[in-house]
Amino acid sequence: MMNDRAPEHHSIVVLGAGFGGIGLAIKLREAGFDDLVLLERADDLGGTWQANTYPGCACDVPSQLYSYSFAPNPDWSRTYGKQREILEYLRRVATDHDVVRHIRLGTELTEARWDEAAHLWRIQTSRGPLTADFFISAAGVFAEAKYPELPGIDTFEGTAFHSLHWDHEHDLTGAQVAVIGTGASAVQFVPEIAPRVATLTVFQRSAPWIVPRMDRPTLGVERTLLRRLPLAQKAIRGTWYTLIEGFGLVGFVDNRFRHPYEMLGRLQLLRQIRDPELRRKATPDYIIGCKRAIFSDAYLPALDRENVEVVTDGIAEVRPHSVRTRAGVEIPVDTIIYGTGFTPIPSAFERIIGRDDLSIADLYHTRPQTYLGAAMAGFPNFFCTLGPFGAAGNQSAIFMLESQIAYIVDALQTLRARGARRVEVRQETQDAFVEEMARRSADTVWLTGGCQSYYTTPDGGNAGLYPNWSFEYRRRTKQFDAESYEVTR
Repeated sequence: MMNDRAPEHHSIVVLGAGFGGIGLAIKLREAGFDDLVLLERADDLGGTWQANTYPGCACDVPSQLYSYSFAPNPDWSRTYGKQREILEYLRRVATDHDVVRHIRLGTELTEARWDEAAHLWRIQTSRGPLTADFFISAAGVFAEAKYPELPGIDTFEGTAFHSLHWDHEHDLTGAQVAVIGTGASAVQFVPEIAPRVATLTVFQRSAPWIVPRMDRPTLGVERTLLRRLPLAQKAIRGTWYTLIEGFGLVGFVDNRFRHPYEMLGRLQLLRQIRDPELRRKATPDYIIGCKRAIFSDAYLPALDRENVEVVTDGIAEVRPHSVRTRAGVEIPVDTIIYGTGFTPIPSAFERIIGRDDLSIADLYHTRPQTYLGAAMAGFPNFFCTLGPFGAAGNQSAIFMLESQIAYIVDALQTLRARGARRVEVRQETQDAFVEEMARRSADTVWLTGGCQSYYTTPDGGNAGLYPNWSFEYRRRTKQFDAESYEVTR
């Protein structure tokens, strides 16, 4: 017998239970929105901090800043939080604010489609259908592994895995390991595995800028002080905010400000690498900030170990038990670890479809576009976090997230007060914002620094970083600007 029961309906459905989704749920509940559901495809909350478990996984933003301003933690064990501690922090915050009951784990989005006639979202999941008045994407951009396109990659007969899917059952002791990629993840796990393996070959396409991390364990007396003096913790958070915000001087003010930062990187190279030839290989050939600069005190010394070799010739092909370089050198390996980053457009964006039967991915492939990184023309009753031009290269993602969360919550409160059933950012408003972003990006280090990275689109445009100060972004998102939207009662 056919089941004609209507799909389960909720006022708000949020995609993702990482920092964005949990923060949204907390602030929505505080504003009186209790009819909400968070869809999380993994079996635990935490987003990227649940997914990434490779050795050495840690944040590259100090913990006092990489945490919610409304949920300070005086008990961080180190300056920079490690994966497990950050995940425990998120679990604790979600539990303390009673949002765990709104999270549906192991529930993957298969489609979310706007129904114009009914003014609602029809959502299909791996655990059944839903409908929602408002749909919010808090899906992270570092969620799906990117693999290199290399001849023979499928013929390799050893063990191969991506850092996002670390094989903890595979014993690396005495192994002949090839690491492909030198991004932020590789910089963290290479020092962890180098002492255990027999040989470690790092295949480097371009050298990353490495600057001092100065990480250290926090003292018990420090943690006691922060618990007793919350203002001291705010002062530390403010200090870190100011220091990191200063990277904007290089990013979008004038790249001549790069010299002090590059000097730190060059001094790090001189201090930590003895071999002149290796130092040459490890010296970047582009302006700092063009790609993501990486904080590490352990990576360069790991490269200087006797059992580690850095190869810059490029890979010609992967063979069943080796990797052959373009120079014709064949390097025996039994394990390949891909440190090649993440896909720029999560697959979930292919499954979120707006009023013109276009997905978010379709629009992103045309060009990165949102309004304030939080709304999209063509997607009524839809908001997002860290959308294009909603992330900053010179500030903690949490600061930007909290700005967007405040904007989205204020939008929903405004719409509730007006009795609105439908809201959509005006196309002309979004176009003006995107053009402003392109204009401000023209002379940024991301586009003129002499490199290609996930900061840029294939045609050389800004892939989505906000080219201005984060405090200016917070001012723009402080209050929902209803006049920029078409609002239907």
